[in-house]
Amino acid sequence: MTASNTSVNGPESQEPPPGRSAAPIIAVPVRFPERWIAAGAVLILAAMFVNMLLTNPAFNWPFMFEHMFSDQVVRGVWVTLSATVLSMIIGILLGIVLAVMRLSGNPVLVTVSWLYTWFFRGVPRLVLAVLFGNIAILYSTIQFGLPFDNYWMPLMGLEGEARFFAVDTRTLLTGYTAGLLALSLSEGAYMAEIIRAGLQSVDKGQSEAAQALGMSRGKVMRRITLPQAMRVVIPPTGNETIAMLKDTALLAYVPVTIELFYQLQAIGTRTYQIFPMLVVACLWYLAITSVLMVGQYFIERRFSRGERGVRDRVVGGVH
Repeated sequence: MTASNTSVNGPESQEPPPGRSAAPIIAVPVRFPERWIAAGAVLILAAMFVNMLLTNPAFNWPFMFEHMFSDQVVRGVWVTLSATVLSMIIGILLGIVLAVMRLSGNPVLVTVSWLYTWFFRGVPRLVLAVLFGNIAILYSTIQFGLPFDNYWMPLMGLEGEARFFAVDTRTLLTGYTAGLLALSLSEGAYMAEIIRAGLQSVDKGQSEAAQALGMSRGKVMRRITLPQAMRVVIPPTGNETIAMLKDTALLAYVPVTIELFYQLQAIGTRTYQIFPMLVVACLWYLAITSVLMVGQYFIERRFSRGERGVRDRVVGGVH
């Protein structure tokens, strides 16, 4: 009985050893003066930074606020948002296809998916944007028809070209379209890896059980695998969306003259106020990314409800 009381009540229930008094232990909090020194240094640096923002004439705040919401800048914001949304939609759809190909088990599909991912993850998006912007050097016209018609048509006694459709490359691939294509193809490679990781995170026993009940592979993917994979896919997809928003500034090098960063650069060059317009670019991108971060937070919380509910039920059952 004595041993039981000792284990339950802890060391406080034990009698002091012989020769020692039962005086209470006085706990003295540990002091960390270096923390206060570091906090003071940070506050001083922050005050210096705010003073620089308010007093340095290079910022030219009245000029910045005058041009920050001009018509061409607001139009550039909408172009940036549209490029972000369209690139992510195309990239996600392409990523789903590539991820399914990678997990299909077919060696041809696996190889094609791997080569695509390897190329577009390895080439910088700036290089891709400039490359697609100058694709007319490689193809002056985009043609659709039967290949190698210069060889087999004369052998069959036919003249002309086996072409069904032809269009001028510069007409089809405008600067905006070429930049959007570069960003979308690049994003597809990254989303393929994200979606593949999400699909592989789902227990294979669930898909096997669903197939045993007679569900097709497509229905298993739509009804069981993808909804559970979303918990893993959503957080990095939100990060990719924010990164894509910032990467739309690369469209200025295609060039896309209606894009936000290009418009701000043009205003700065025309008025000889380059630095204030760069600050305006920072403010716009910060504002939009902040809104996207809030949206990402609520989406992640929405898709984690089921997981939290299961975890709470399991913990409640244990207790």
